[in-house]
Amino acid sequence: MKGAANFAKPGELELDAFLAGNDILLFPEDVKSAIANIKKAVNDSIVTVKRLNYSVKKILKAKYWAGLNNYHYINIENLQRDIHTSKNDLLNRKLVQNSITLLKNKQGILPIQKLENKKIAYVKLGNAFDNSFVKMLQNYTDVDIVSSNKLDELITKLKKYNLVIIGFHKSNKNPWKNYKFTNKELVWLYEISRTNNVILDVFASPYSLLQIKTFENIEGLIVSYQNSKIAQELSAQAIFGAIDVKGKLPVSIRNEFDEGYGIWSTSLKRLAYSIPEEVNLSSTKLKKIDSVAKVVINQKMAPGFQILVARDGKVVYNKSFGYHTYKNKISVKKRDVYDIASLTKILATLPLIMELQQKGVLNLDTTLGTLLPNLKGTNKDTLTVKEVLSHVGRLKAWIPFYLKTLDSITKKPSKKYYRVTKSKKFSIKVADNLFLRRDYKDSIYARIVEADQREKPGYKYSDLSYYLFKEYLEKQYHQNLNDLTQQHFYKSLGANRTSYLPLNKFKKNNIVPTEKDTYYRDQLLHGNVHDMGAAMLGGIGGHAGLFTNANDIAKIMQMYLQKGYFGGKRYFTSKTINTFNHRYYAKDSVRRGVGFDKPQIKEIEKATCACVSDESFGHSGFTGTYAWADPKSGIVYVFLSNRVYPTMKNKKLIHNDIRTKIQQIIQDATIK
Repeated sequence: MKGAANFAKPGELELDAFLAGNDILLFPEDVKSAIANIKKAVNDSIVTVKRLNYSVKKILKAKYWAGLNNYHYINIENLQRDIHTSKNDLLNRKLVQNSITLLKNKQGILPIQKLENKKIAYVKLGNAFDNSFVKMLQNYTDVDIVSSNKLDELITKLKKYNLVIIGFHKSNKNPWKNYKFTNKELVWLYEISRTNNVILDVFASPYSLLQIKTFENIEGLIVSYQNSKIAQELSAQAIFGAIDVKGKLPVSIRNEFDEGYGIWSTSLKRLAYSIPEEVNLSSTKLKKIDSVAKVVINQKMAPGFQILVARDGKVVYNKSFGYHTYKNKISVKKRDVYDIASLTKILATLPLIMELQQKGVLNLDTTLGTLLPNLKGTNKDTLTVKEVLSHVGRLKAWIPFYLKTLDSITKKPSKKYYRVTKSKKFSIKVADNLFLRRDYKDSIYARIVEADQREKPGYKYSDLSYYLFKEYLEKQYHQNLNDLTQQHFYKSLGANRTSYLPLNKFKKNNIVPTEKDTYYRDQLLHGNVHDMGAAMLGGIGGHAGLFTNANDIAKIMQMYLQKGYFGGKRYFTSKTINTFNHRYYAKDSVRRGVGFDKPQIKEIEKATCACVSDESFGHSGFTGTYAWADPKSGIVYVFLSNRVYPTMKNKKLIHNDIRTKIQQIIQDATIK
């Protein structure tokens, strides 16, 4: 403060200079009040003013000795990063997870099992956000959001569901926020629970339960305590048995639930969703995938794609990039489905074969002639299941069946075989406004039977055995592959985004198109299978035809990784998994297992990044897809794209080894 140096003691020149050069505005906290006192004192006495000035001088001295003359503002540039460390995030997740409390579980309604028998609705109560809860619920199966402004209308809508999840969401931003049910909400809760099986999840203070007069008709009751994003996500995971529940109630709720009460619920080994550090992967290193993704988009290796990484049963990276096409109109979303091409082999046909092997209906040494009597006496008769699924059966790689159905002059679909409208005779839908003669399937199988075998023995990847297995499986069960896979696997796994014939199940905007076909169907293939042979079978092939998303593929791969167990159900024994995940022709340098692809044996092959274990397995697909699981590291990796857009000539994704380079990044992200 100017003038303060007049009262300085001799010898304090440096301090005097400091005091003399400081303006009062630099010290607003102490001095403003001093000014007010000074003004008042001037009216009373000059002596009082001097005393006050001396007091101010002492304050300034203290500031000088405290080093405030060299004061620097705190740099808050990285404050959020420094505070929100992965260690803190993990602790927060653990605290929230351990707090979730199960108070009622009538007839074992929680965690939800037997998804194939469930039709689930979600109803929101409360006035706070519920997005994270709903999205996480829908990761596990189809959960329909049902709402209405009228109770009777809502009750009518809920009649077609056999389970209703009610989320009570109240803001917890401030402790004085109202956490109570409204009278209307209580009436609605009573009426819904009176007519439906109900799980009530309370994202608010447990004291809100004091308003509920009776819990008689509520089958499942969970208290999640707060309405945060993490609480919503973890509570949804608990409902479907992805995580354990072991919380205890901190207060008593009348005579219904005592303090310290809580029912334990154990995991059903469904996929959970977390952060990389929980499974010893580095978030920072995994972000390198984002950089690769930008290169893929910028260099037009594919219009868009989905990438998922899971470890130890927890999905820790699940992102979508780019758009459906280069028109950049529809961005890729996690629930969008891709044509996965040859991944169909290990996600549809192979599990059905494994199931029959486990039941003793066939074994790896069963011959094709035994499975299909029409192969008796042919050059396919004595080939075994093991040989053809290991791709050492000397079968041709593929047959371009469609070529013989094109007009020899126009090179367009011949009117002898095709019509633009469906009829009894022309009933096989090959693409939009293009229908093949229904009897042509017989010609396809006849050509496979009559086809010469390769003269050279050894390994040669072939689609043809999967045509034959499709015929066998459909005759064995008297059902098509679409119905078989749904009933035997997908519905119970909660793989509700997985299906043949996607246009019959999904909105077209949720289906990613593949190629602009100019050589056969003369149209953009959007919801119709890209593979020509599968298209000529009506879109349901043993080798191709399946559409799905990364999340659903991860469920199936995780089931394999868990030796056939998932979601409380055992699909396969460990012995069955090991039987098919084995190289029987390794001595001949054949890397393949039975159906499953395996890591390369020869350096010239590029099946993987060469950074995964020999126990690992998976497959790739022509459209730009890839799925791999490693029992040793516990990692599941899924990559889905439509690299064949606009044409299959676009091989940049393949030539740059993008899928396996990302696999290397994942392996490098492991925290030692």
